[in-house]
Amino acid sequence: MSGVGVSTVAPAGRAAKPSRSAVLRYRAKIALREPTTLIGVLVALLFAYLIVVPILSLLLDAGRVQFGDERRIGEPAGSFTFYYVLRTLTSPVASDLFWKPLVNTFTISFSVIGISLVIGCILAWLLSRTDMFARRWFATALIVPYMLPAWTFALAWTTLFKNRSVGGQQGWMENLGFSPPDWLAYGQVPITLILALHYTPFVILLVGNALRRFDSQLEDSARILGAGPRVVAWQIILPLMLPSLMSAVILIFAKCLGEFGVAYVLGLPVKYDVLATSLYRSIGSRQTGVAAVLAGAIMLIGVISLMIDARLVREARRFVTVGSKGAMARRKSLGKWRLPATGFAATVFLISVGLPLLTLVLSTVMRVPANFAWSNFTLDYWIGTNLETVAMRSGVLLTPDLWRAAWNTLWIVGIASACSGLLGLLVGYVVVRTPVKPLSVFLRQVTFLPYLVPGIAFAAAYLSLFAVQRGPVPALYGTAAILMLALIADQMPYASRAGISAMMQLGRDPEEAAQIAGAGWFRRMTAIIIPIQKGALVTGVLLPFISGIKGLSLFVILAVPATDVLTTYSLRLIDYNYTQAANAVVLIIAGVAYFGTVLAQKVTKTNLADGLGS
Repeated sequence: MSGVGVSTVAPAGRAAKPSRSAVLRYRAKIALREPTTLIGVLVALLFAYLIVVPILSLLLDAGRVQFGDERRIGEPAGSFTFYYVLRTLTSPVASDLFWKPLVNTFTISFSVIGISLVIGCILAWLLSRTDMFARRWFATALIVPYMLPAWTFALAWTTLFKNRSVGGQQGWMENLGFSPPDWLAYGQVPITLILALHYTPFVILLVGNALRRFDSQLEDSARILGAGPRVVAWQIILPLMLPSLMSAVILIFAKCLGEFGVAYVLGLPVKYDVLATSLYRSIGSRQTGVAAVLAGAIMLIGVISLMIDARLVREARRFVTVGSKGAMARRKSLGKWRLPATGFAATVFLISVGLPLLTLVLSTVMRVPANFAWSNFTLDYWIGTNLETVAMRSGVLLTPDLWRAAWNTLWIVGIASACSGLLGLLVGYVVVRTPVKPLSVFLRQVTFLPYLVPGIAFAAAYLSLFAVQRGPVPALYGTAAILMLALIADQMPYASRAGISAMMQLGRDPEEAAQIAGAGWFRRMTAIIIPIQKGALVTGVLLPFISGIKGLSLFVILAVPATDVLTTYSLRLIDYNYTQAANAVVLIIAGVAYFGTVLAQKVTKTNLADGLGS
C-alpha cells in the first residue's frame, strides 16, 4: 500500500536490543555508583608503581649506560647498550660474576632438595602414618627451623667450625685441638647442610598433609591383590604423593635461589659466591648495570620455577581425591623400630634446633670459645661495661645501637605490616566486589608478583627506582620510607591472599542491609567489613610483621647505618668480627620470630603443623 512506511517498532513481546554504547554506559554507571571501583583503580595504580615500575626500572638499567660508565662504554649516560649483558655473560670476568655463582646456586639448590626430601619424607611418614613416640610434640618441634632465620644456624656453624685461615676469633673445634678444613668450615658443604635442615619442614608439611589425607584402604586393596610393599610404594603411594613432592621441590628451589644470609656468612670468607651474594657484591662495588643483569637473571629463574609449580598444581587436579569423609588413615605399628624412629626424629631436632641455639647461647657467655671452666663464663657481652673491644665498650643490651636498631625494626616493620594488612583487606574487597573483571584480575596478579621475585632482586629493583629523584618523587635511598615501601610491596602476596580469602567467605547480605539503611561505603567498611574480618586483618598484619622481623635480603641492600634494623645490625657486627655480640643479637631476633609465629598461630587459630600431630 502506498504511503505506508516501514515500522521501526519491535514486535510485541520483544524489547529492542540496546546498542553497545548504551550497554557500556550502563555498566559504567553501575561500576561508579559505589566508590569500590574507583578505589580499586587507585589501589591498582599504587601497586603498579610499587611493584611493576621498580622491576621495569631494574630491567631497563641492564640495557642503558649508567652514570660513571660513559667513558668506559663510549656512550652517553642513559643511551641503550648491551655492554652490561655482555660483561656479565661473555667477558673475561663473566665466570666470576655469573657462571660460577650460577653453578654454585644450582649445585646447592639440588643438593638441598635431595637431602630435604630424604629426611623430610621419612619424618612426614613417621609423624603421619606411624605410632612413633611423642608424635604431637615432634609435629610442632620439627617445623621450628623454618620459624627461625636461616642464618641463625649459619652463625652457630661458624662458632663451632670456623678456623683461623680467614682470620678472626677461633672456633670451638679449633680451640679444642681440631682444626676444621676449609671445606667443612666454609663454602658449599655447610651452606647445603644448613639450608637442607632449614627447608626440611617444607617437605614435612606438604608431604605429611598429603599422607594424612591418603586413604590407607588403597594400600589394603593392593595387598589383598598380592602386591608387595615395594609395588605398593612405587605404584600407589608415590604417584599420589608426586604433586606434593614436586611442589616441595619447586618451593625449596625458589627459596634457595634468593637465599642471601647463609651464603654471605659461610661463603664470603672463602669467596664462594652464589647469585644472591654476587648481586650484593656488584651493588657494593657500584656496578649497577651488572647488578641489574644479575637481578634479572634471578627473577627469570624464580618466575620459571614458580610457573612450573603452578603448572604442577593444575596437573594435580587430575588426581582423584586422596582422602574423603570416609577415608581411613590407619597408623602402622613400628614395633621394635618405634624407639629408633623416635631417636631419629629427636636427632634431627637436636641437630637442626637444639645444638645451634645452645651453641649460640653459650658463645655469648664465654670469653674463650669452648672453655667450660666456670671462670670463663661471663655476662659481659650482654650487660658488661668498659669492655676491651675497640668499638663496643659495653654489652649489647647496654649499647644504644642495639636499641636504635630494635626501635627501627619495630616501627618500620610495624607500620609496613599494618599498611600491608589494611591494603590486603582492601584488595580482597575490591577483587570480590568490583563488577569490573579486568580490574579484579589485575589486582590479583600484581599483588602476587613479588612472590615470584626473590627478595634480594626485589631490593635491587627498589634501589634502581628510588636511588635518584624521578619526577616529583625524591631520592629515598637512606631513608626509612624506602624500607617501608619495599616491605609493603614484598609482603602483599600474603596480605592480599588473606584479604581475598576472607572476602570470598563473606556474603553481601550484611553490607546490603547497611546500604539499605543508608550507610555509606566508609561507614560500611569501618562498622561491618573490618569488624567481621578482623581475623583476616590480624593475619595480614602479623604474618608480614614476623617475616619482616627476621628478613635480611631486603634490608641488606636498602638499609644504611642510620636505618639499621636488627638483622642488618647483627650483620655489621659479623663484619666487624664481634662474634659474641652478633650471636646475642641473632638470638634476640630468633626469639622474636619464634614467639611471634606462635602468637600469630594463637591469634589466628591456625597451626603450621595442623593435622600432623592430631
